[in-house]
Amino acid sequence: MGSAPLEERFAGLPVSRLRDGLVLVQAHTHRARRRGLARLDALDPDHALHIPQTPSVHTFGMRFALDLIWLRRDGRVARIDRDVGPRRIKTCARAGSVVETCAGHADAFLAAGLATAAD
Repeated sequence: MGSAPLEERFAGLPVSRLRDGLVLVQAHTHRARRRGLARLDALDPDHALHIPQTPSVHTFGMRFALDLIWLRRDGRVARIDRDVGPRRIKTCARAGSVVETCAGHADAFLAAGLATAAD
């Protein structure tokens, strides 16, 4: 995609590169965590956003559906919520963080080693 809003949104954030060319952006700043993916028109299917230290997210302001990969504090997958549309609230009490990616792409990130890269 390479859109300017996407590049601006992720500028300066740490990135982990997974197998198969997948990219995991780390939302470690307060601003990055607060903004998430809201108001973007799309997300490259080979990108995902890891939001640490959160057991819940909302999709208010989203313009596309997400797959949410909830990770326990030890990095193991706690749960996957697929095709979560806009204007939703999701919580996973067992999770220490969440990875947001385009709907339909959770399995690709898991196969590429997400659970070990997001530790």
